[in-house]
Amino acid sequence: MDLEDKTLQCVECNESFTFTISEQEFFASRGYTNEPKRCSTCREARQNRSRSSGGEDGSGYRAPREMFPVVCASCGKDTEVPFMPRQGRPVYCNDCYSRIKPVSDRR
Repeated sequence: MDLEDKTLQCVECNESFTFTISEQEFFASRGYTNEPKRCSTCREARQNRSRSSGGEDGSGYRAPREMFPVVCASCGKDTEVPFMPRQGRPVYCNDCYSRIKPVSDRR
């Protein structure tokens, strides 16, 4: 297989970039069949955006979890839980839940 440097056009910035012989060999060793669509600058920027996005707005910050006030069914202490309690179902504070449900039984 004769490989030569290829000049490709980036789909992000429309600039030309070189897909070198060593990059082609690397792609082949990994089993990749498609050529890269982005230049190294755009590829790196895209990876950085992916790593930092965690929130729904892509800012990397997750919105605080909504908590619901409840009264523990066992000890009567006021507490908060991260789910909407259902009518007729007991809800426990952390201490009581730990006593009722051993760690090995939790999923």
